[in-house]
Amino acid sequence: MSVFAAFLAEKVADYIRLRRSLGYVFKVQAATLREFVRFVKVRRVRGPLTSNLAVAFVLTCNVTPAVRARRYSVLARFADYLAIFNVRTPILDPQAFPRPRSTPPARILDDEELARLLTAARSIKRPHALFGETLYTLIGVLASTGLRSGEALRLDRTDVDLTTGVLQVRQSKFRKDRLVPVHPSTCAQLRAYAAVRDNAFPRSSSAAAFFVSSRGHRLPRTTFGAAFRVARTMAGLATGRPRVLRPHDLRHRFATRRLADWYRDGVDVQAQLPVLAVYLGHVRYSDTAYYITGTPELLGLAAARAFAPGGEFR
Repeated sequence: MSVFAAFLAEKVADYIRLRRSLGYVFKVQAATLREFVRFVKVRRVRGPLTSNLAVAFVLTCNVTPAVRARRYSVLARFADYLAIFNVRTPILDPQAFPRPRSTPPARILDDEELARLLTAARSIKRPHALFGETLYTLIGVLASTGLRSGEALRLDRTDVDLTTGVLQVRQSKFRKDRLVPVHPSTCAQLRAYAAVRDNAFPRSSSAAAFFVSSRGHRLPRTTFGAAFRVARTMAGLATGRPRVLRPHDLRHRFATRRLADWYRDGVDVQAQLPVLAVYLGHVRYSDTAYYITGTPELLGLAAARAFAPGGEFR
């Protein structure tokens, strides 16, 4: 066995344990990665993992385009992890084997991109001066709580406790109510927004709604979607891979960043996974795992916790 094959086998085993520790079943993906290790051994590849090597492995199998795309996607995500230990590992092009009619993975904004989006949202003053503040606050709530956009839009004023900073989410996707505590900075912005809203519409025709439109009615989902697209374009986020930004991606970002912060703070992540599931309104943690994107940051933090530092393969 070549030195590279031995290194690869070790990192594949570590990576499988790591992904399963994050709540994934990871059965089919694990089989693909083990098959890739065998492929490298048989051909006595000396390394490193390259785009050509990944493509060659995928094309050796007589399978459907969808399966080829899936196998390549597994390798691409593993390559992100392997790059932590081997700086010669490239980023594999996610479009090399596009999945037919598949849903691309979520786009996870970094802090600077989120700040640009919030700034753009706040600058929108038409059709009413309050509209930018509504959009800014709503996007901030989605990013800081992981709420579904529909849950946030359905919030009534009585559902938002501006003193304790707790939101009451009613009849969510699974027809369950839940309480969602928010960060003090989020609560402060909710109070500020409520004051501006009440000043702009002291006699709102939709007095129950917390987030209102330019006419003082409950903000419709379609209006929010259109405004989000405008803000996205203004922030320079209307293009890019793996997909164009959607409001729902902020929910993915929240879950992914929450795990990264727990790893960074030394928290027992496995013990906190059920808490995250309840916070997001899921019945099982397996539902929450869908929202956790294996970003290089998260994989690096999880690897540092789970495994002893490994030498870099050169």
